[in-house]
Amino acid sequence: MTTFVLAGGCFWCLDAVYRTLQGVQDVVSGYIGGTTDAPSYEAVCTGTTGHAEAVAVTFDESVIPADVVLDVFFTLHDPRQLNRQGADVGTQYRSAMFPADAEQEALFRRAIDRAGTMWDGGVVTTIEAPGPFFRAEEYHQDFFAKNPGQGYCLAVALPKVNKVRKAYSRYILAS
Repeated sequence: MTTFVLAGGCFWCLDAVYRTLQGVQDVVSGYIGGTTDAPSYEAVCTGTTGHAEAVAVTFDESVIPADVVLDVFFTLHDPRQLNRQGADVGTQYRSAMFPADAEQEALFRRAIDRAGTMWDGGVVTTIEAPGPFFRAEEYHQDFFAKNPGQGYCLAVALPKVNKVRKAYSRYILAS
């Protein structure tokens, strides 16, 4: 199993998308890249902790290749937006990747290069030192599935899920 830690806006969207893919064994929403130990959602939302909302995606590379997992990441969010995704504004919504080792860092750099062609350049995604990953509060885990009628889920997360389903239909779990 391989785990990537990725930040690309609200973790509810990342979580919702990755849970639809074959080979994904686990998705954990959390916080990474900041200076506060054991941050809370409320603290991260202030933008003062330095943390990004992120997901730790654990997957089986014999089912879904690492490059596909990373290309999905760049499909589901706009990596040209600095410290924001749409109406979600702040460093906690930055586009960032947190490699566990040099091999992952090389994979991430190649994925950023591919994203540059997908998005016509201007990608601002950063590669940051991993540091500690703090699991978000339980109500954030699998938020989309638990709250399908919630406004943010319908307006923001669902279109991203549908975009990835269309672009990566080969890897979508059967309903």
